[in-house]
Amino acid sequence: MQKKFLSGEKLKKKPIPVKNVPSVSIVIPMFNEEENVDILSKRLLKTMDSIGKTYEIIFVDDGSGDKTPTMLRNLFKKRSDVVRIITFNGNYGQYVAILAGFEHVRGDVIVTLDADLQNLPEEIPNLLAKIDEGYDLVGGYRAKRHDNFFRTYASKIVNFIRAKATGIEMKDHGCMLRAYKKFIVDEVVKTRETSTFITALAQKFAGNPIDIPVTHEERAAGGSKYSLYKLIRITFDLLTGFSLVPLQFFTIVGMLISSASGIYFFVELFKKVVSRHHGYGLHFAFVFLLLSVIILGVGLLGEYLGRAYFAICEHPRFIIREILEKKNGK
Repeated sequence: MQKKFLSGEKLKKKPIPVKNVPSVSIVIPMFNEEENVDILSKRLLKTMDSIGKTYEIIFVDDGSGDKTPTMLRNLFKKRSDVVRIITFNGNYGQYVAILAGFEHVRGDVIVTLDADLQNLPEEIPNLLAKIDEGYDLVGGYRAKRHDNFFRTYASKIVNFIRAKATGIEMKDHGCMLRAYKKFIVDEVVKTRETSTFITALAQKFAGNPIDIPVTHEERAAGGSKYSLYKLIRITFDLLTGFSLVPLQFFTIVGMLISSASGIYFFVELFKKVVSRHHGYGLHFAFVFLLLSVIILGVGLLGEYLGRAYFAICEHPRFIIREILEKKNGK
């Protein structure tokens, strides 16, 4: 029998009971972290068991080649009530692993955390407290970093360039200890970009974000997965994904060089006519400078075209080999 409602009458629906839906989801990308799995899981489980909220932990194995997959399986057997495992068929990168976790979260609040224990699991309650105050994104920033000299200052320089080029103000782009309301994560998942810089994208979607200081410690074990090339690669992804400033910059540079070239031409022409001066060293230097600017500009244009190409192709961002999770409360 069809039920009719009068105009303006609110349709009241009984809430549908959903079993085993957590209030907090924690997403952790894993790549060759066999030395950290045990200590990370113990500290994280202890912290989350003590805060009085239902939760789930989603470990995303990003194609690890060590014992990480086996150790995660063993962890799932012990704590299948809160642990879920997503296993890729290859290595796709940290941000892609987080995106895969985002696609499977069930909580109202989502927390991201690196597996290297440089950010402490014990700080998660601080982020959740800020969410409870009404903020929709809580970003951690490393007040005192314990990375080497190169990583620390290279990161600061890159953060400065990113902020100026994209207009996205964040105290620490590289800190992955962050908490998001579910609607922000849903919007991030909807974007189909091949290179998604999650922290910046989420910051754009947030209406009421806040940054709080978090403790940063030396890596518990293993080495950093980020080389100089990867840092540069991430910077290019961010710049070309969020801003036209690089293209506008080269437009301005092109105009300035064109103007300088015209002035230089007339100066040299005057010298040749008046004093018959023949100096070629400066000519070559100018040509090399011009060529370097052109090559860099073409490379930058290629970055934008590459992003457009992959967006059109719509290749899958990742392929999941296996998902381990508790089904229907069993």
